[in-house]
Parts: sequence; C-alpha cells; structure tokens
Amino acid sequence: MTHGISVSTRARWVAGAALVACVAAATPATAATTPTVSCTSAKAGLADKLKRDITSALANRKGTIAVGLYDRSTKTTCTLRSSTAYDSASVVKVTVLATLLWDAKKHDRYLTDRETTLAKAMITKSDNAATSTLWKQLGLTKIKGFLTAAGMTQTKPGADGYWGLTQITVTDEQKLLKLITASNTVLSDNSRTYIRKLMGQVISSQRWGTPYGAPSGVLVHVKNGWLQRSTHGWRVHSVGTFKGGGHDYMITVLTHGNSTMNYGITTIQGVAKVIHKDLAAS
Repeated sequence: MTHGISVSTRARWVAGAALVACVAAATPATAATTPTVSCTSAKAGLADKLKRDITSALANRKGTIAVGLYDRSTKTTCTLRSSTAYDSASVVKVTVLATLLWDAKKHDRYLTDRETTLAKAMITKSDNAATSTLWKQLGLTKIKGFLTAAGMTQTKPGADGYWGLTQITVTDEQKLLKLITASNTVLSDNSRTYIRKLMGQVISSQRWGTPYGAPSGVLVHVKNGWLQRSTHGWRVHSVGTFKGGGHDYMITVLTHGNSTMNYGITTIQGVAKVIHKDLAAS
C-alpha cells in the first residue's frame, strides 16, 4: 500500500491518464480534417454525381478552394468551405454596383451619366479607378446597409478604401447571385437586369473561370477577381450566373494559395467544366 491507494487503483489511474493523453494528442489531427464537397438535389443521382466529379476535379489542385453551386431548376446545391473568408479582389465590384443601384432606388432616382460610365468600366473591364470612385462616393455606411438588406452577414468591407481586401465567402456571393437572378425586395427588376447586362458584356480576356465549359445557348454573366499578396500567393475568384438548357444556376469559386494567376484559373475552370457537364446531362 502507498498512502492508502491500492496498486490496482493506481494502475487504473495511470492507464486513464495515458488514455486522456492519447485522446488529447489525436484531437489536432481530427480538427484538421479536410472539408469535403457536400451536394443535395431534387434530381435523382445528380447530387452524388456532382459531389464525385467536383471532388475529382480538385483532387490534385494546390491552394485553398471554396465552391458554391445552386440550380433553381433541379433544386441542386453544392458547397465546399462555404464560410471560409477570402480577400475579395475584383469580385466585390458586383456588390459595389448592387449597392449603388439599391441606394438609388431608395432615393427614387436613376443613375447619373457619370455613374453609368463608371459602373460599365468597373464591371466590363474591371477598372479599379472607377471602383475606387464609386466606393468612396457610397461610403461604408451605405455599403454595410446593402449587405444587411441582402443578408450578406459574412461579408466585411475593406477598411481605408481597400475595397479589394473586403472579406467574402461562398455563402454570401451565392446570396448576391440569387438576388440578381430572381425578383426580390432588395433590388428592383430594372437593377437586376442592368447588373446582368454588364456582367454579360465583360471583355473577352476576362471571361475565364466559371463560364468555362458552359453549353452553347446558355446565357452567361460573369465577374472575376485576381490579386497577389505576400501571404496566400494569388487570390483568383470567379462568380457567374447561367440560364438555358432547362437550368437556371449560379457558380462561385474562390481560391487562394495559388502559385500563379493561371494556376488559379485552371483550378476554377476544372470545377466549372464538370458542373456544366453534369447539369447539361441531367
């Protein structure tokens, strides 16, 4: 006997402590589990096919990749890292335009000629100076007001005029794409049509990403973003809406940790290609 504790009791304590240590050691590995693609659909077999094909498209790609798909026609949703935050780069320009139109509607006015010129340059050519002008004109109060109205609770506007450092997520980008593709109380029908019109006029050199592999005859609206920083390498993003062939869908792919811009584009296009193919076949 040692201090009134039997040998068998002491042995159980030691064994128990060892077990606790093992569990504690295993916890970090469990927490680091790689997120997997999740899909649901009203169309039989479609969710499983999309999950398998998107997973396969990403299998050997480096970087941190987030994916969102929603198809109204088949009630199909796919997500990967839906709440992971990324520096927006130029994808935020759609939010800037939506805020401008939302605010104009609140004040019962049309956009001025100057605003329409800036908006067109911002979306179709991804003009940064035009974006900075509109961002400054709107101010954070109006931008945050629109985000609240849109339910985009995960989006955090960039500080000190750095709109490209706005924090965005797949969840919120998909909410925005839903707003510009169906009637709602946030954006007027005219505003939605105008946003889609400009996203449909993006210059050819910037029409990469989510439109890749879209079937002919499908209406395509796109906005891309790209930004290199010392951390996480290149951020490369693409958001797009697609209508035709019996489908009405939107895709968001956000990436960082890319070695080059082209590497990120290739990753996005690999995902987009299988989504378009699977939906077209369903």
